[in-house]
Amino acid sequence: MSDSVDRAIFPPYSCRDCGSDVGFRSRRRNFAERYLLPLFLLQPVRCGECFRRDYRLIFTRVRERMPEPVKMPPAKPPDASQSNVA
Repeated sequence: MSDSVDRAIFPPYSCRDCGSDVGFRSRRRNFAERYLLPLFLLQPVRCGECFRRDYRLIFTRVRERMPEPVKMPPAKPPDASQSNVA
């Protein structure tokens, strides 16, 4: 019973452009998104399929942001003093 109540109160995400049900929280970009949107109970959300960015109620169920990719340091070039080339 609580699941049906949660669905009525917290609507699932649905993209208005492509209809996908996969949405992620998007990073807040500027002053208005950081401080004004919360006053109106809105948050930035990005579609996981078409990447369209939109504002939705904070009660809309979306996934957390995807983790940032780990940046690998560039590989060192081989040391010329250790090569076996004649």
